[in-house]
Amino acid sequence: MQQILFIDDEAPIREAVQQWLELSGLAVRTCAHAEEALALLDADFPGVVVSDVRMPGMDGLALLERLKALDAELPVIMVTGHGDVPMAVTAMQQGAYDFIEKPFSPERLLGSLRRALEMRRLVCENRALRRQVARREHIEGRLLGVSPAMEELRRQILELAPTTVNVLVRGETGSGKECVARCLHAFGPRAGKAFVALNCAAIPEQLFESELFGHESGAFTGAQGKRIGRIEHADGGTLFLDEIESLPLAQQAKLLRVLQEKTLERLGSNRSIAVDLRVIGAVKPDLVAEVRAGRFREDLLYRLNVAELRVPPLRERREDIPLLFEYFALAAAERHDREPRPLAAAELARLMAHDWPGNVRELVNAAERHVLGLGGRTGEALAAPRSLAAQLEAFEAQCLRQALQQCRGNIAEVMALLQLPRRTLNEKMQRHGLNRIDFLPAGDQD
Repeated sequence: MQQILFIDDEAPIREAVQQWLELSGLAVRTCAHAEEALALLDADFPGVVVSDVRMPGMDGLALLERLKALDAELPVIMVTGHGDVPMAVTAMQQGAYDFIEKPFSPERLLGSLRRALEMRRLVCENRALRRQVARREHIEGRLLGVSPAMEELRRQILELAPTTVNVLVRGETGSGKECVARCLHAFGPRAGKAFVALNCAAIPEQLFESELFGHESGAFTGAQGKRIGRIEHADGGTLFLDEIESLPLAQQAKLLRVLQEKTLERLGSNRSIAVDLRVIGAVKPDLVAEVRAGRFREDLLYRLNVAELRVPPLRERREDIPLLFEYFALAAAERHDREPRPLAAAELARLMAHDWPGNVRELVNAAERHVLGLGGRTGEALAAPRSLAAQLEAFEAQCLRQALQQCRGNIAEVMALLQLPRRTLNEKMQRHGLNRIDFLPAGDQD
């Protein structure tokens, strides 16, 4: 939660400013001297510092110097009652965000604070993003997101990765199923071996057997030389079959035999080749329904679906949209050698209101177009079909999710943060399908 730290040696001023700001919905903490404030601050302080210049002991300019050494991007607003223009110039040269002369109106201070808080929010979000990306060896750097749904998905992946079981990954188009499969491989004992991906919907049926199992020279017309198939290439590692519901029934039977016998035969050969691999299948529809329709073998389903992971669509984790958009936009800006373009509040609101039928893949495209300056204002067309009521509902659900996550499921803190009575909060949580248990720390969920 963003905070204001206000420092002034005069108690009446501290009390008045605290009252003004809290009535405006801001969280405020006051200190009587600079030394007290320094003990409360670190480089990740999520807010803004407001300090009087003339104070006993360490004055405001000395405090500003210390704060800039601690964090050069921390917004510091300086206040003085002396109308000292040279002092104001010195403060701004040392990196002060703003300089306000006493007596000042609440509106003057609030305006400066809101701009500074927004700047600080963006700085903190970018730092969090860069920390995630820098930790590529950690799963947070591969599966970005702060939503409870993504935290749960990462937890499930880390539990399954060290095992040998086959996994079925379910999710909509563009939701990141292959990324999940790669994490299962990367964080398990097979990480040093091959990860072999095959999109079952992209292979003509007549080529499936050769593609999966390989062939010997002369096995069929045009087979000039031996070919190692995808299954054999994945020996010791992981075979990822995307859109596995598109696998022809004849090849389903042969894949089942490989999983049961742990051997394969290349097309045109009678020699059995031992293989040891983990199979991860990705699917959009419900495979049980495909089994009932006769399009998928039930016995193969049981072999593949030892464990199942569901990748949530982007519309179910809207709190991840700003982080993901910023990440993709920064990557696109670097790729195209462009300066990152700031995202206006109205553009972000449109992104948050959109349902993202193409999920993360669609968001990548939106970020790319934003960086290239294409298509007008980002998200302008995205949310157009949705009514105002639907957009307000989506925004309300997003606010509730953020508050529950920030307060780690503590309902009393959520009530205080959102200024809602218990009954109203309960009704809204129920309407949006939110449960406090999903936001509790992992150790408190038992």
